[in-house]
Amino acid sequence: MSYKFLPDKMYRMPVHFGPSLGPRQVPDGVNLDYINSPNTTTLAVSFRSNPEQLEALLPECFILGDIPIVTISCSQMTNVDWLAGRGYSMIGVTFPARYSGKKDKLQGVFLAVLFENMCEPIITGREELGFSKMYSDISGPVVSENKAKVSASWEGFKFLDIEVNHLVNSSVDSAKNITSQSDGMLHYKYIPKTGNWGDSDIEYPTFTPASSDQSKVLKYYKGAGRISWNKAQWEDLPTLYNVVNTLADLEVIESLEASLMYSVGGKKLRKQRILI
Repeated sequence: MSYKFLPDKMYRMPVHFGPSLGPRQVPDGVNLDYINSPNTTTLAVSFRSNPEQLEALLPECFILGDIPIVTISCSQMTNVDWLAGRGYSMIGVTFPARYSGKKDKLQGVFLAVLFENMCEPIITGREELGFSKMYSDISGPVVSENKAKVSASWEGFKFLDIEVNHLVNSSVDSAKNITSQSDGMLHYKYIPKTGNWGDSDIEYPTFTPASSDQSKVLKYYKGAGRISWNKAQWEDLPTLYNVVNTLADLEVIESLEASLMYSVGGKKLRKQRILI
């Protein structure tokens, strides 16, 4: 007898083995702890950029925010409970944007791309949440004395270096003030239609509310940041070169705050929703 889908259970391909496991569905008896998991080290660098270049990266349903500030952040997470204590790293590129729909009126940060170095969070985040995720190798953050650095590569081709130097201890409240200025994170979910390659099966904006974040900042440092992109040819990055080169071309009009942050806890991404 063929299988049937169980009600109120979440599935991803391959669906033939039953309900899928991941950050939003774990085995019975396993409890996810958003207060004490994960432990995260985050390196972030911001700069003021060209608004026309940023507008070109936005779907039509979004409007660029008032201040065209790009933030590139790398987070290394350990003790991830839904991975049974394992960890992974990610590098995200965001900038302020607004959404004004029939029902929702929000201002937040738009996630242009999120590189991650493990397939499980990429698959679950793309299919379930609508995060714009791609794979890359990520080295760091490596922290020594008053500096920290991160690099990203694919199959030996390094395309990004991030450094923060002259780090000095700062108040954890200054980190809270930065995150409190946003309603949350904005995304655009798109899945192509099989056979009709120019069409979509689904496409719509999604939203990660800031109120779902249960993380606590433990230490916060400020410094001077530097970002270095290595532009690629198709042969270097067959599925990434257009992304990397577009980001490398973003104009750096003014370098802004750079930081190193240690935190514990995370987001209840079950509150992710479609914007209307």
